[in-house]
Amino acid sequence: MTEPHLEIASDAGTLADVIARRFESRLASIQAERTPRVLLTGGTIANAVYRLLREDAVDWVDVDFWFGDERYVPANLPDRNDGQARDAFLTRVGATRVHSVTDNDCSLSASEAAALYATSLPDEPFDVALFGVGPDGHVASLFPGFPQLAITDTGAAAVFDSPKPPPVRVTLTYPALNRSRAVWFLVSGADKTHAVARALAPAGSVDETPARGVHGLEETCWFLDEAAASQL
Repeated sequence: MTEPHLEIASDAGTLADVIARRFESRLASIQAERTPRVLLTGGTIANAVYRLLREDAVDWVDVDFWFGDERYVPANLPDRNDGQARDAFLTRVGATRVHSVTDNDCSLSASEAAALYATSLPDEPFDVALFGVGPDGHVASLFPGFPQLAITDTGAAAVFDSPKPPPVRVTLTYPALNRSRAVWFLVSGADKTHAVARALAPAGSVDETPARGVHGLEETCWFLDEAAASQL
């Protein structure tokens, strides 16, 4: 488990630009040797980062993308993380190696969709895994006090009663999330202040703050704006 490193920017816009340039540089460096494996997240700051990514900075066709969680709704609804990522950058840069959770077309239950998605996960660790953090400290769709926090025998699980709408989701579990060489948390805004402070406090529980349970194998970095970092 790596100790967290903090990078703090003055505001959300500056933070998004810092992350975008760092992300491009990291993927280009990995591509000098092989195809990068990336875990994407949803959320406001992540989508701001995605919109800043440049088409010529990386060979985007040669990047494999997965998602840390997904809202289990039909493909045409704007709730889905993969749809937001496609709108923000995947389509624009021509990415083709995108591994999405199947949409809810009523042919599979959420549990079946989670089991299917688990089979798509790479055998090797993710190179870079991006995460947001909710005001309650949740990460992916692992929520405080929920039974999915204790799952150790599969890489993905269904969530049926998310406290944030929509209620049905598919999330990667800790065994999958923690198979990441670099974990980057992307967090902005004063509403995240207490969650960030709890996640980075010397003591605390994963049950209360699930983000405490995710660490990179080689690197754990928290990218914060000053508002989100104000209680550190």
